[in-house]
Order: sequence, then structure tokens, then C-alpha cells
Amino acid sequence: MFDVLIQMAALIACGVLWRAVTPGGVSVDTLRLALTTLVYYLLLPALVLLVLWQAPLGLESLKISIAAVVGILISLLFAWLCYRRFDNSAFIGAAILAAGFPNATYLGLPVLEATFGEWARGTAIQFDLFASTPLLLTAGILIARHYRDGEMGGDESPLITLLKVPPIWAAMAAVVLNVAGVQMVPTVAEFLDTLGHGVVTLMLLSLGMSLRWDTLRLRRIPAMIPMLVIQLMLMPLVVWGMGSLMGFSGEHLTALVLEGAMPCMVLGVVICDRYGLDTAMFAAMVTLSTLLSMVTLPFWFMLLVV
Repeated sequence: MFDVLIQMAALIACGVLWRAVTPGGVSVDTLRLALTTLVYYLLLPALVLLVLWQAPLGLESLKISIAAVVGILISLLFAWLCYRRFDNSAFIGAAILAAGFPNATYLGLPVLEATFGEWARGTAIQFDLFASTPLLLTAGILIARHYRDGEMGGDESPLITLLKVPPIWAAMAAVVLNVAGVQMVPTVAEFLDTLGHGVVTLMLLSLGMSLRWDTLRLRRIPAMIPMLVIQLMLMPLVVWGMGSLMGFSGEHLTALVLEGAMPCMVLGVVICDRYGLDTAMFAAMVTLSTLLSMVTLPFWFMLLVV
């Protein structure tokens, strides 16, 4: 696990360094948007299709989804209980989102794959696409609307928003092909695998580029402590309990818990921008939780494997 995190941290550090140096004079935000767009619309759907088409779907997939959903919902509830009395609605909305949704794909997928092997990609993708992303684009959008600034963001149905996510379409297609027993042609598998190989590197580089050190202020940290505790400690504990109750054990339980222990998701910054929430605070939460996860992830790993 330590070797894996060192490699992950090195790739993230490359993204951080690129943001500081900006080689070629290209705006880092423009470059990051180009990378994430490429991953979001092409590379990640290809990887999702490759993994879920061949994955053993069934009761285990349902259990992963249930554990993830319960972990996220309990985290959202505790975040609301912690922050509901604050007088800044933009801060409350951003805080609840920051505490409730882990970086299940952009960091979770590479960490799980590097730690356990290719089989763990299925756990990361199912945790995200069967639970985290649907909840973010339904319950998360409703939370953002409730605490938004005026009428920012519009009133598009969360279901319509969810159906615009390319990896979701890839997941649905993969599930249909898998259940129907359609065999993957080797040429197709090689093509999807070639595309999928670019996901991990580009996701980690873009994650490093998205970390914003200018948002970290000492005065913000006390208010962020409950979010950090909920995201990095409470959620994995809940996922651990749910996973154990449903019969997970060994590496499969460890992979599931590590998914729940991931830091704050980067996509929330976009939602905060769209609905007028406290984007600077959310960005600070992404940065700080990502740094702390380099300590908390090994903690959970050691706790589970001993």
C-alpha cells in the first residue's frame, strides 16, 4: 500500500508542479479541462465497458451498491447535523457535499487497481457508478439547489442530469451485454484496454492540477474538521460495517472500505460553481482531504489486513 501511494502521490505531484510552472504557457485550467473531458467522454467509458462487460455481476454488485449508498447517506446526514446551524447557506451546502461524496474513481480506481490488481477495478467502478454518481446527481443536486444562491443552476431534472453522464451509458450497455451473455471479441477487448490504460495516469495528473493551495487558510480549518472526520473516518467505518454484515471478507472487504475512505471528490467543485455554493471552501476540502488521505488510507489498509 505504501509503495502504491508513493507512486500515486508522485503522479499527483506532477500535476501540482505543472500547475505551478505551466510549461508552454497553456493555462493549467484549460489543460485540466481538456484532460478530464477526454477521460470523461472517451477513456473512462471505454474502461467501464471493458470491466463491467466481463465482471461477475450479480448479488455482489448489489451489496457493493448498498454498502456505498448507506455510507454516503449516513455521511450526508451527519454533515447536515454538524453544519445546519451555520448562518451561511452557501457554506452549508458545500460542506454537506464535501463530507458526503468520496473521490471513488479519480483516486479510488488507481489506488485499488495498483493495490489489488485488475479485479479491484470492478469494485471501484461499481461503487461509483452504481451508488456515488447517481446519488451525487440526484440527492447531491437537490442539496445544492436547496442551499444555492438565488436561482443559480437552473431547475433541470436530476434524472436528466444523470442520463447525460457518458460512463453511466457505458455501464448500462456493459450490464446488458454481460447479462445477455454476449462474448467480447478479442479485438474489441484490446481496443478498449488500450483506451482504458490512459485513465489512471490522466486522472491522477488532473487531480494534482485541481489542487488549489491558495484556498487553504488557517481560519478555515476548524470549520473543516467535521467534514474531514466524516469523509475520512466515519464513511469507511460505516462501509466496513455494512460490508461485513453482507458477507464481504479479505481483499474484497478491504477494497470496499478503501473506496469509502477516499478523500473528497473533485467533481463537487463544478456543482458548487454551478449553484453558487462556497467553491473556495470545497476546493480547500479537496486539497486537505487528499493530503490527509495519504495517511488515513494506509491506516485503514493496515487495520483491515492485520
